[in-house]
Amino acid sequence: MSLKNIAPEQLQSQIAGWAQELGFADIGISSIDLSAEEGYLQKWLDAGYHGTMDYLEKHGMLRTRPAELVPGTLSVISARMDYLPGDTAAAQRLADGEAAYISRYALGRDYHKMMRKRLQKLAERIAEAVGPFGYRVFVDSAPLLEKALARNAGLGWIGKNTLVINRKAGSWFFLGEILLDFPLPANQEQSRNHCGTCSACLEICPTQAFVDANTLDARRCISYLTIEYKGSIDPELRPLMGNRVFGCDDCQLVCPWNRFAKPTAETDFMPRHGLDNVSLAELFMWTEDEFLKRTEGSPIRRAGYESWLRNLAIGLGNAPSTIPVLTALESRRAHPSELVREHVEWALHRHGAL
Repeated sequence: MSLKNIAPEQLQSQIAGWAQELGFADIGISSIDLSAEEGYLQKWLDAGYHGTMDYLEKHGMLRTRPAELVPGTLSVISARMDYLPGDTAAAQRLADGEAAYISRYALGRDYHKMMRKRLQKLAERIAEAVGPFGYRVFVDSAPLLEKALARNAGLGWIGKNTLVINRKAGSWFFLGEILLDFPLPANQEQSRNHCGTCSACLEICPTQAFVDANTLDARRCISYLTIEYKGSIDPELRPLMGNRVFGCDDCQLVCPWNRFAKPTAETDFMPRHGLDNVSLAELFMWTEDEFLKRTEGSPIRRAGYESWLRNLAIGLGNAPSTIPVLTALESRRAHPSELVREHVEWALHRHGAL
Protein backbone atom coordinates (compact mmCIF):
# COMPACT_ATOMS: atom_id res chain seq x y z
CA MET A 1 0.00 0.00 0.00
CA SER A 2 1.07 3.61 -0.47
CA LEU A 3 1.38 5.94 2.49
CA LYS A 4 -0.22 9.02 0.96
CA ASN A 5 3.20 10.47 0.19
CA ILE A 6 4.27 10.35 3.84
CA ALA A 7 7.86 9.26 4.36
CA PRO A 8 7.99 6.23 6.71
CA GLU A 9 10.44 8.04 9.02
CA GLN A 10 8.10 11.03 9.25
CA LEU A 11 5.15 8.77 9.99
CA GLN A 12 7.15 7.01 12.70
CA SER A 13 7.78 10.35 14.40
CA GLN A 14 4.11 11.31 14.11
CA ILE A 15 2.98 8.00 15.61
CA ALA A 16 5.22 8.62 18.62
CA GLY A 17 3.59 12.03 19.13
CA TRP A 18 0.06 10.69 18.81
CA ALA A 19 0.86 7.88 21.26
CA GLN A 20 2.09 10.38 23.83
CA GLU A 21 -1.11 12.41 23.43
CA LEU A 22 -3.08 9.24 24.18
CA GLY A 23 -1.22 8.64 27.43
CA PHE A 24 1.36 6.08 26.36
CA ALA A 25 4.75 6.51 27.97
CA ASP A 26 6.63 5.23 24.94
CA ILE A 27 6.25 3.31 21.69
CA GLY A 28 8.62 1.43 19.45
CA ILE A 29 8.46 -0.46 16.18
CA SER A 30 9.83 -3.91 15.45
CA SER A 31 9.91 -6.42 12.65
CA ILE A 32 7.93 -9.65 12.95
CA ASP A 33 10.96 -11.93 13.18
CA LEU A 34 10.89 -13.79 16.50
CA SER A 35 12.54 -16.97 15.26
CA ALA A 36 15.37 -16.55 17.75
CA GLU A 37 12.87 -17.11 20.59
CA GLU A 38 11.51 -20.44 19.39
CA GLY A 39 14.17 -22.65 20.93
CA TYR A 40 13.84 -21.06 24.36
CA LEU A 41 10.03 -21.21 24.26
CA GLN A 42 9.97 -24.87 23.27
CA LYS A 43 12.48 -25.79 25.97
CA TRP A 44 10.40 -23.91 28.57
CA LEU A 45 7.23 -25.70 27.51
CA ASP A 46 8.94 -29.09 27.40
CA ALA A 47 10.05 -28.58 31.01
CA GLY A 48 6.43 -28.08 32.04
CA TYR A 49 7.12 -24.67 33.56
CA HIS A 50 3.77 -23.39 32.22
CA GLY A 51 1.87 -25.53 34.74
CA THR A 52 -1.85 -25.80 33.99
CA MET A 53 -1.77 -22.97 31.44
CA ASP A 54 -2.47 -25.41 28.62
CA TYR A 55 -3.22 -22.60 26.18
CA LEU A 56 0.51 -21.79 26.12
CA GLU A 57 1.32 -25.25 24.83
CA LYS A 58 -1.73 -25.34 22.55
CA HIS A 59 -0.63 -22.23 20.67
CA GLY A 60 3.03 -23.29 20.70
CA MET A 61 5.19 -21.51 18.15
CA LEU A 62 2.29 -19.36 16.94
CA ARG A 63 3.43 -16.97 19.67
CA THR A 64 6.64 -16.37 17.74
CA ARG A 65 4.96 -15.91 14.35
CA PRO A 66 2.87 -12.72 14.20
CA ALA A 67 2.24 -13.19 10.47
CA GLU A 68 0.56 -16.53 11.17
CA LEU A 69 -1.49 -15.03 13.99
CA VAL A 70 -2.63 -12.16 11.75
CA PRO A 71 -1.89 -12.93 8.07
CA GLY A 72 -0.33 -10.03 6.24
CA THR A 73 1.43 -8.55 9.28
CA LEU A 74 4.64 -6.76 8.33
CA SER A 75 5.38 -4.52 11.35
CA VAL A 76 4.50 -4.33 15.03
CA ILE A 77 4.03 -1.22 17.14
CA SER A 78 4.68 -1.93 20.81
CA ALA A 79 3.47 0.55 23.40
CA ARG A 80 3.97 0.83 27.12
CA MET A 81 1.81 2.56 29.71
CA ASP A 82 2.98 3.23 33.27
CA TYR A 83 0.72 1.97 36.06
CA LEU A 84 2.59 2.64 39.31
CA PRO A 85 -0.10 4.16 41.58
CA GLY A 86 2.13 6.39 43.65
CA ASP A 87 3.27 5.36 47.12
CA THR A 88 1.31 2.28 48.10
CA ALA A 89 3.64 1.45 51.01
CA ALA A 90 4.17 -1.99 49.52
CA ALA A 91 7.00 -3.04 51.83
CA GLN A 92 5.01 -2.05 54.91
CA ARG A 93 1.99 -4.01 53.67
CA LEU A 94 4.10 -7.13 53.18
CA ALA A 95 5.49 -6.77 56.68
CA ASP A 96 2.02 -6.48 58.24
CA GLY A 97 0.88 -10.08 58.65
CA GLU A 98 -2.80 -9.17 58.98
CA ALA A 99 -2.84 -6.98 55.87
CA ALA A 100 -3.81 -8.31 52.45
CA TYR A 101 -1.19 -7.73 49.77
CA ILE A 102 -2.57 -7.26 46.26
CA SER A 103 -0.22 -6.73 43.36
CA ARG A 104 0.11 -3.08 42.40
CA TYR A 105 -1.16 -3.61 38.88
CA ALA A 106 -4.49 -4.94 40.22
CA LEU A 107 -5.32 -2.14 42.67
CA GLY A 108 -7.22 -0.12 40.07
CA ARG A 109 -9.35 -0.91 37.04
CA ASP A 110 -8.50 -3.66 34.59
CA TYR A 111 -6.02 -2.28 32.11
CA HIS A 112 -6.96 -4.46 29.14
CA LYS A 113 -10.04 -2.61 27.94
CA MET A 114 -8.62 0.86 28.54
CA MET A 115 -5.36 0.16 26.71
CA ARG A 116 -7.17 -1.53 23.83
CA LYS A 117 -9.32 1.57 23.37
CA ARG A 118 -6.25 3.82 23.36
CA LEU A 119 -4.43 1.58 20.87
CA GLN A 120 -7.54 1.52 18.69
CA LYS A 121 -7.57 5.33 18.70
CA LEU A 122 -3.89 5.33 17.74
CA ALA A 123 -4.57 2.96 14.84
CA GLU A 124 -7.46 5.15 13.68
CA ARG A 125 -5.23 8.22 13.85
CA ILE A 126 -2.65 6.44 11.69
CA ALA A 127 -5.40 5.54 9.20
CA GLU A 128 -6.37 9.20 8.95
CA ALA A 129 -2.83 9.99 7.90
CA VAL A 130 -2.02 7.08 5.57
CA GLY A 131 -5.41 5.79 4.45
CA PRO A 132 -7.12 2.47 5.26
CA PHE A 133 -4.85 -0.40 6.25
CA GLY A 134 -5.12 -3.77 7.95
CA TYR A 135 -4.33 -4.05 11.63
CA ARG A 136 -5.17 -5.83 14.89
CA VAL A 137 -4.84 -4.46 18.40
CA PHE A 138 -3.78 -6.70 21.29
CA VAL A 139 -3.32 -6.21 25.02
CA ASP A 140 -2.32 -9.52 26.58
CA SER A 141 -5.15 -11.01 24.54
CA ALA A 142 -3.45 -13.16 21.90
CA PRO A 143 -0.69 -15.77 21.62
CA LEU A 144 2.08 -13.26 21.10
CA LEU A 145 5.52 -12.87 22.68
CA GLU A 146 4.88 -9.28 23.69
CA LYS A 147 7.98 -8.92 25.85
CA ALA A 148 10.29 -10.01 23.04
CA LEU A 149 8.51 -7.63 20.67
CA ALA A 150 8.84 -4.78 23.18
CA ARG A 151 12.54 -5.51 23.59
CA ASN A 152 13.04 -5.60 19.83
CA ALA A 153 11.16 -2.30 19.57
CA GLY A 154 13.63 -0.68 21.94
CA LEU A 155 11.31 -0.32 24.95
CA GLY A 156 13.76 -2.05 27.29
CA TRP A 157 15.55 -5.31 27.93
CA ILE A 158 14.17 -8.52 29.39
CA GLY A 159 15.53 -8.74 32.91
CA LYS A 160 16.51 -11.76 34.94
CA ASN A 161 12.99 -11.73 36.41
CA THR A 162 11.61 -12.17 32.84
CA LEU A 163 10.05 -8.67 32.85
CA VAL A 164 10.83 -5.84 30.43
CA ILE A 165 12.93 -3.20 32.19
CA ASN A 166 13.42 0.33 30.93
CA ARG A 167 16.38 2.44 32.13
CA LYS A 168 14.18 5.51 32.63
CA ALA A 169 11.03 3.80 33.90
CA GLY A 170 11.87 0.51 35.58
CA SER A 171 9.27 -2.23 34.99
CA TRP A 172 5.99 -0.89 36.37
CA PHE A 173 4.22 -0.69 33.02
CA PHE A 174 1.76 -2.55 30.79
CA LEU A 175 2.41 -3.53 27.20
CA GLY A 176 0.18 -3.52 24.14
CA GLU A 177 0.62 -4.01 20.40
CA ILE A 178 -0.73 -3.02 17.00
CA LEU A 179 0.04 -5.49 14.22
CA LEU A 180 0.21 -3.65 10.87
CA ASP A 181 0.00 -4.86 7.27
CA PHE A 182 2.48 -2.30 5.98
CA PRO A 183 6.18 -1.92 6.76
CA LEU A 184 7.57 0.77 9.05
CA PRO A 185 11.24 1.33 9.89
CA ALA A 186 12.03 -1.08 12.72
CA ASN A 187 14.18 -0.24 15.70
CA GLN A 188 17.75 -1.13 14.73
CA GLU A 189 19.31 -1.21 18.18
CA GLN A 190 17.96 -3.35 20.99
CA SER A 191 18.21 -2.00 24.51
CA ARG A 192 21.39 -3.20 26.14
CA ASN A 193 20.87 -5.51 29.11
CA HIS A 194 21.74 -3.57 32.25
CA CYS A 195 21.05 -6.23 34.90
CA GLY A 196 24.77 -6.87 35.23
CA THR A 197 25.70 -9.09 38.17
CA CYS A 198 22.62 -8.07 40.18
CA SER A 199 20.51 -11.05 41.23
CA ALA A 200 18.26 -9.36 43.80
CA CYS A 201 15.08 -10.39 41.99
CA LEU A 202 16.11 -14.05 41.89
CA GLU A 203 17.07 -14.13 45.55
CA ILE A 204 14.00 -12.32 46.89
CA CYS A 205 11.42 -14.62 45.29
CA PRO A 206 9.47 -16.06 48.25
CA THR A 207 8.94 -19.45 46.61
CA GLN A 208 12.22 -19.56 44.67
CA ALA A 209 10.32 -19.79 41.39
CA PHE A 210 13.29 -18.81 39.24
CA VAL A 211 15.09 -21.88 37.95
CA ASP A 212 17.81 -19.57 36.68
CA ALA A 213 18.14 -16.04 35.38
CA ASN A 214 15.43 -15.45 32.76
CA THR A 215 13.73 -18.78 33.51
CA LEU A 216 10.60 -18.84 35.64
CA ASP A 217 8.86 -22.01 36.80
CA ALA A 218 5.27 -20.75 36.90
CA ARG A 219 4.25 -23.70 39.07
CA ARG A 220 6.06 -22.07 41.99
CA CYS A 221 5.24 -18.47 41.12
CA ILE A 222 2.81 -16.74 43.51
CA SER A 223 1.25 -14.75 40.67
CA TYR A 224 0.42 -17.98 38.86
CA LEU A 225 -0.74 -19.75 42.00
CA THR A 226 -3.06 -16.96 43.15
CA ILE A 227 -4.49 -16.03 39.74
CA GLU A 228 -4.20 -18.75 37.10
CA TYR A 229 -4.13 -21.93 39.18
CA LYS A 230 -7.52 -23.15 40.40
CA GLY A 231 -6.62 -26.21 42.44
CA SER A 232 -5.24 -27.04 45.87
CA ILE A 233 -1.97 -25.21 46.47
CA ASP A 234 1.00 -27.32 47.56
CA PRO A 235 1.15 -27.22 51.39
CA GLU A 236 4.93 -26.70 51.14
CA LEU A 237 4.39 -23.47 49.22
CA ARG A 238 1.59 -22.05 51.37
CA PRO A 239 3.76 -20.76 54.25
CA LEU A 240 6.05 -19.08 51.70
CA MET A 241 3.18 -17.08 50.20
CA GLY A 242 2.77 -14.90 53.27
CA ASN A 243 -0.07 -12.40 52.85
CA ARG A 244 0.13 -12.20 49.05
CA VAL A 245 -3.43 -12.96 47.96
CA PHE A 246 -3.42 -11.75 44.34
CA GLY A 247 -0.15 -11.59 42.48
CA CYS A 248 3.31 -10.81 43.76
CA ASP A 249 5.60 -7.80 43.26
CA ASP A 250 8.69 -8.85 45.19
CA CYS A 251 11.00 -9.18 42.18
CA GLN A 252 10.02 -5.67 41.09
CA LEU A 253 10.15 -4.11 44.53
CA VAL A 254 13.84 -4.96 44.85
CA CYS A 255 14.85 -4.09 41.29
CA PRO A 256 17.28 -1.11 41.42
CA TRP A 257 15.93 0.21 38.12
CA ASN A 258 12.50 0.78 39.62
CA ARG A 259 13.81 3.75 41.54
CA PHE A 260 13.39 5.58 38.23
CA ALA A 261 9.72 4.61 37.87
CA LYS A 262 7.31 7.53 37.87
CA PRO A 263 3.79 7.42 39.34
CA THR A 264 1.08 7.17 36.72
CA ALA A 265 -1.32 10.02 35.99
CA GLU A 266 -4.02 7.58 34.84
CA THR A 267 -6.94 7.67 37.27
CA ASP A 268 -8.03 4.19 36.17
CA PHE A 269 -4.89 2.75 37.77
CA MET A 270 -5.44 4.39 41.16
CA PRO A 271 -6.43 2.07 44.05
CA ARG A 272 -10.15 1.37 44.40
CA HIS A 273 -12.24 0.19 47.34
CA GLY A 274 -9.31 0.71 49.70
CA LEU A 275 -7.58 -2.39 48.34
CA ASP A 276 -4.19 -0.87 49.08
CA ASN A 277 -5.03 -0.76 52.79
CA VAL A 278 -7.32 -3.61 53.81
CA SER A 279 -7.05 -6.60 56.13
CA LEU A 280 -7.15 -10.26 55.20
CA ALA A 281 -10.02 -10.84 57.61
CA GLU A 282 -12.14 -8.08 56.06
CA LEU A 283 -11.72 -9.44 52.54
CA PHE A 284 -12.38 -13.00 53.73
CA MET A 285 -15.79 -11.94 55.00
CA TRP A 286 -16.94 -10.68 51.58
CA THR A 287 -19.90 -12.63 50.24
CA GLU A 288 -19.78 -13.69 46.62
CA ASP A 289 -22.12 -10.81 45.74
CA GLU A 290 -19.77 -8.37 47.48
CA PHE A 291 -16.81 -9.89 45.67
CA LEU A 292 -18.51 -9.49 42.29
CA LYS A 293 -19.63 -5.96 43.07
CA ARG A 294 -16.31 -4.70 44.44
CA THR A 295 -14.19 -6.35 41.76
CA GLU A 296 -16.29 -5.14 38.84
CA GLY A 297 -13.89 -3.86 36.20
CA SER A 298 -10.93 -5.20 38.21
CA PRO A 299 -8.25 -7.76 37.25
CA ILE A 300 -9.07 -9.56 40.52
CA ARG A 301 -12.18 -11.01 38.88
CA ARG A 302 -9.82 -13.32 36.98
CA ALA A 303 -9.16 -15.37 40.11
CA GLY A 304 -12.82 -16.11 40.81
CA TYR A 305 -14.49 -16.12 44.21
CA GLU A 306 -13.51 -19.65 45.23
CA SER A 307 -9.80 -19.13 44.51
CA TRP A 308 -10.02 -15.70 46.16
CA LEU A 309 -11.18 -17.34 49.41
CA ARG A 310 -8.52 -20.04 49.04
CA ASN A 311 -5.80 -17.38 48.71
CA LEU A 312 -7.13 -15.43 51.69
CA ALA A 313 -7.30 -18.58 53.82
CA ILE A 314 -3.59 -19.13 53.15
CA GLY A 315 -2.86 -15.51 54.07
CA LEU A 316 -4.84 -15.89 57.28
CA GLY A 317 -2.97 -19.10 58.05
CA ASN A 318 0.28 -17.15 57.82
CA ALA A 319 -1.06 -14.22 59.88
CA PRO A 320 -0.65 -13.66 63.64
CA SER A 321 -3.11 -15.57 65.82
CA THR A 322 -5.37 -12.62 66.59
CA ILE A 323 -9.09 -12.66 67.32
CA PRO A 324 -10.09 -11.15 63.92
CA VAL A 325 -7.95 -13.73 62.10
CA LEU A 326 -9.29 -16.74 64.00
CA THR A 327 -12.88 -15.49 63.86
CA ALA A 328 -12.68 -15.05 60.10
CA LEU A 329 -11.31 -18.57 59.61
CA GLU A 330 -13.92 -20.14 61.90
CA SER A 331 -16.66 -18.46 59.91
CA ARG A 332 -15.68 -20.42 56.78
CA ARG A 333 -15.07 -23.88 58.30
CA ALA A 334 -18.32 -25.18 56.84
CA HIS A 335 -18.00 -23.43 53.48
CA PRO A 336 -19.66 -25.43 50.68
CA SER A 337 -16.45 -25.49 48.63
CA GLU A 338 -14.17 -28.41 49.47
CA LEU A 339 -11.23 -26.36 48.17
CA VAL A 340 -11.97 -23.51 50.57
CA ARG A 341 -12.58 -25.86 53.52
CA GLU A 342 -9.25 -27.61 52.91
CA HIS A 343 -7.29 -24.38 53.06
CA VAL A 344 -9.25 -23.08 56.05
CA GLU A 345 -8.49 -26.26 57.98
CA TRP A 346 -4.82 -25.94 57.07
CA ALA A 347 -4.84 -22.36 58.32
CA LEU A 348 -6.55 -23.28 61.59
CA HIS A 349 -4.00 -26.06 62.13
CA ARG A 350 -1.27 -23.44 61.67
CA HIS A 351 -2.80 -21.50 64.55
CA GLY A 352 -3.22 -24.61 66.70
CA ALA A 353 -6.98 -24.07 66.58
CA LEU A 354 -7.85 -27.59 65.42
